[in-house]
Amino acid sequence: MSSRREYLLDVAGRLWAPPAEVARVAGRAADGAVAGGRASYVLVPSGAAPRLVLPSRARRAAGAAVTGFTGHRRGRQGWRSRALSWAMALGAGERLLRDRLVVGAAGGIDEHLGEVLGRPVLVSMHVGPPRANRKPVLQLLDRDGTVLAFAKIGTDPLTARLLAAEAAALTRVAAAAPHGVRAPELLHHGRWRDLDVLVQSPLPVAGTRPPAPATLAAAMVALARVAATPPRPVSAAPYPAALAAALDALGDDGTALARDVRRAVAAAPDRPLATGAWHGDWTPWNCSATPDGEVLLWDWERFGDGVPQGFDALHHRLQSTLGERDPAPADARALVAAAPGLLAPFGTPPADAPLVALLYLADLARRYLADGQAHAGGRGGRVGTWIVPAVRAGADELSAGRV
Repeated sequence: MSSRREYLLDVAGRLWAPPAEVARVAGRAADGAVAGGRASYVLVPSGAAPRLVLPSRARRAAGAAVTGFTGHRRGRQGWRSRALSWAMALGAGERLLRDRLVVGAAGGIDEHLGEVLGRPVLVSMHVGPPRANRKPVLQLLDRDGTVLAFAKIGTDPLTARLLAAEAAALTRVAAAAPHGVRAPELLHHGRWRDLDVLVQSPLPVAGTRPPAPATLAAAMVALARVAATPPRPVSAAPYPAALAAALDALGDDGTALARDVRRAVAAAPDRPLATGAWHGDWTPWNCSATPDGEVLLWDWERFGDGVPQGFDALHHRLQSTLGERDPAPADARALVAAAPGLLAPFGTPPADAPLVALLYLADLARRYLADGQAHAGGRGGRVGTWIVPAVRAGADELSAGRV
């Protein structure tokens, strides 16, 4: 696990000509280009814990970059984001924020992405928290502040696989065109130096709102039906057996979950299970709704099919509940209790909903274990402390005939 500063310096050394360093400046000494063929970027909120990397001496672009990364936020976070955007656009933010990322000015990722888009670009970056799938996310703008595209950079085998999966997902979803769902357009997927690069179009987040519950549910159902299958007895469905087999290969926690998945299925072998597609990471911060009810949805790297319908609704609820805190066993139990209402739009009978929720929790644990989320310091990665007890308790209740 590395701090945001350490992570930024490591990534910057791969995206631009090294060495990359964080410097604090006085006055306007390091705004824009600096001596010796170097360039600088403004760090927000500080060089010690950077979250945003913004272009220097490009006020409109810097202000627009803040909005592009955080414009869909609401409440106190939304007001802070808008205030920062205005400050950057007016030049006040750059005068107040003194920490800079200093990198080589030539031959960097901005030049490569400019070649991909066929025009010069300015680059801003979001620096995320520690997690196994952390990757640079770049926003590409022109000097007038028009957002041209977003780019994700794969820096290791896991993130490279996720970029390939997202490229395939964007292609598939574009062809399927699920009603009420809008995904970015895939613009480019390729290699640069030793890195994987995916470029996609921006979505028009200005003026959007969090989706109303009915709008959200309808969009999730539409996406599930991209690959829907008729219900079949859970004991005869391929998904639970494949999930248990995958868990078996993932250490003690995985083996425990596999055993409880098999127990749950054996206790309710005739329960119907309908499968379909899911986004895989449908969270409040990955979606927004236009005034006419279209749901804008990004971050498709976990898209898949052949999973029980309603997984997206369960994931959205869990992540909405957690926010930025670490999960507890009570969170998993509460999700199982809420499952009948969450899965009703998908046609899941209330009595069958807890089993689907247990399968979702086990699948989420499989992801975290396979990715090494605990080792990376990612939130929720220690599945033995919260998911394993909940799935075991759910399997016990099914075996006792209480569900």
